[in-house]
Amino acid sequence: MPAFPAAARTALADSQLRANLAHATGTIRAKRLHVVSEVDDWEELRLAGAAIKDNTLRHLDEHLLTLETALTARGATVHWARDAQEACRIVARVAKDNAVDEVVKVKSMVTQEIGLNEALATEGVAAWETDLAELIVQLGDDLPSHILVPAIHRNRAEIKAIFERSMAAAGRPAPDDLTDDPARLAEAARLHLREKFLRARMAVSGANFAVAETGTLVVVESEGNGRMCLTLPEILVSVVGIEKVVPTYDDLDVFLQLLPRSSTGERMNPYTSTWTGVTPGDGPQQVHVVLLDNGRTRALADELGRQALRCIRCSACLNVCPVYERTGGHAYGSVYPGPIGAILNPLLKGAGHDPQTDSLPYASTLCGACFEACPVRIDIPSILVDQRAKVVDAHRGRPSVTGVAMKGAAATLRTGRRLGLAEKLTPLGLRAARLLGVAHRWTSARDLPPPAAESFRAWWQRTDGGRDDDQA
Repeated sequence: MPAFPAAARTALADSQLRANLAHATGTIRAKRLHVVSEVDDWEELRLAGAAIKDNTLRHLDEHLLTLETALTARGATVHWARDAQEACRIVARVAKDNAVDEVVKVKSMVTQEIGLNEALATEGVAAWETDLAELIVQLGDDLPSHILVPAIHRNRAEIKAIFERSMAAAGRPAPDDLTDDPARLAEAARLHLREKFLRARMAVSGANFAVAETGTLVVVESEGNGRMCLTLPEILVSVVGIEKVVPTYDDLDVFLQLLPRSSTGERMNPYTSTWTGVTPGDGPQQVHVVLLDNGRTRALADELGRQALRCIRCSACLNVCPVYERTGGHAYGSVYPGPIGAILNPLLKGAGHDPQTDSLPYASTLCGACFEACPVRIDIPSILVDQRAKVVDAHRGRPSVTGVAMKGAAATLRTGRRLGLAEKLTPLGLRAARLLGVAHRWTSARDLPPPAAESFRAWWQRTDGGRDDDQA
């Protein structure tokens, strides 16, 4: 992926994309504001959510060990993964050990983060997305562009065309009389997925939360496809970021009030699925939980940035962001787009290694709307400013146009003689820059006023500091 400015420029030229995004984010914003206004203690809930997350992160090592103990006691196998490659190897090994050549997946951003589908494909294992929006993205050979609604950049006509073009190659084809009516599109997806649910022996999930005291994993969703994944297959592998842990069920109660209102604008999720290890004769009889780091301890070590690990993936910050609404998620080049992605990706990967990642902290107007919408009060604007400083620090000492310009300015301003010479040469230099196109990247977005006919120093000398003869 190119750096954000280049990718955003391409997205801004797509009028259909901008129309799709404006309609979708505007609808979700309005729904969220309505249901949030019904809660008298909404700010207290936000403060409680932030406090629970911060306290959990301060004692994360203890809570993770408690979670592991509880999961193991209930028949689950716990794996620890340092990075994406290790997590993918673990999931692939479980599939191979059980002679599985296809898996169904409940929507999981963390498996997209680690590139699990692609890793399984290299091992001969097909991974089928079952969330409707994820299915659209997969069949369209596309990338997700939103945390909650991965296909937000598509309209109904585009989805119909994708189903007609691609469903047959992946399983049951689309009906011959398919229309772009939402109910008909959902029915086509249901029929297509049903045969996969009934056939698959293994499922892969993420988790919205993991309750340490009981070893319970939680997935919230709107369609019920996730519940099919969590109950029908005989093998279940859940890949869970280590920041998803909450200590107790009482803590979970707070987030189950915050999440649905902030994400889908609903008072509660249509489907909230919980599972705790293995229950003989009911549901998956082989349960694996992969606890993933993949840069999270790096983020935890950042005194200001660690609050990004409070994120409950609600997408409220995306839906209010003026930048995201105009560029969409693909411009961010990551499974985590929008304001939260602009801080989370640099925190997980570090600054100075990748130009695309280094560009993300600048993908913001710093208007603060994201902080106001965040249900766990992540101060995204402050972290963005801090990450910008880290990007600058990471590039110190490397040759750059900005660095050369600043060194030239420092040398010029060091003595009055050099400054005076620069003032005389400025008009000539600006004319040459315009003719050669040197300053185009600056002047294309900013007004560059013409230099004054007379410099301040010359005026001072000519007027003796502004005094006329009578004053003298």
